[in-house]
Amino acid sequence: MTMTAEQARWFADITERITANVERAVLGKSYVIRLSLTAMLSEGHLLLEDVPGTGKTSLARALAQSVRGTTTRVQFTPDLLPGDITGITVFDQRSGDFSFHRGPVFATIVLADEINRASPKTQSALLEVMEEGQVTIDGVSHDVEAPFLVIATQNPIEQAGTYRLPEAQLDRFLMKTAIGYPDHAATVRILEGAGGPRALVVEPVVELETVRDLISVARTVHVDPTITDYVARLVEATRAHDDVRLGASVRGALALVRCAKTFAATEGRHYVIPDDVKALAEPVLAHRLGLDPESEFDGVTPSAVISEVLVETPPPSERIAV
Repeated sequence: MTMTAEQARWFADITERITANVERAVLGKSYVIRLSLTAMLSEGHLLLEDVPGTGKTSLARALAQSVRGTTTRVQFTPDLLPGDITGITVFDQRSGDFSFHRGPVFATIVLADEINRASPKTQSALLEVMEEGQVTIDGVSHDVEAPFLVIATQNPIEQAGTYRLPEAQLDRFLMKTAIGYPDHAATVRILEGAGGPRALVVEPVVELETVRDLISVARTVHVDPTITDYVARLVEATRAHDDVRLGASVRGALALVRCAKTFAATEGRHYVIPDDVKALAEPVLAHRLGLDPESEFDGVTPSAVISEVLVETPPPSERIAV
């Protein structure tokens, strides 16, 4: 079943209300909020590479509060163990049975702060639940409830004592972006409300069940064959680029289509257009590219490669069937 125009208008109205509500806590960052919401409604996860103090925790809390969900924050450190994230099985001497104590990963939105500071083993524990939607402890599987969004962060200016996420693990994140510093007007508004955390004033605007409906409806957005052909050509162009050692994967192409469907619905359309793909190509594909070391030394960035690929790859010119 394909999304109807009426459903698209309903979808756009709900997501606009959520975005506006979250922006009460994260001022002047509607684009990043929309990307976060798109990631959640596309059943993916978000990687934020940004300096401290830009509002990453406020974003996670405000988004969770807006949908009446739960949020947890895990500070990743070198001594963090997998069980500190997923939970552990504890033996109860009174009953003689083992009971599972849930870890912080069992929440609507999990903020994995400075994920690259934990050991690869601990990183893998989180990435497993991101991919499978469940954790397995002592042979018993425990599902996390939908919606489930991991917002992981990395500090780009401090690399001492960190464990770089390998390409295969970066590929598991649906999108990567940065919040960035607010502009002058937003900074003034933040300072005027410096009496307490702004995320605490955010009230719910929808229920979790509505979010589950949004996720289900987003899957039904129409994608014309010319759009899928366009996405395939973009991905293939990244692999053939002279500065790229490792191009975007098939998982990246699938992620771009999934995000484009959700993004189109947030715009009130029940079909995807090339501009949806262009708007999301950089946050969805750039972190999946592995650059040639010499090109990277010369200052070439994955974002620049994506921009070049978008210019050189013509979008579909024929009319899209809906």
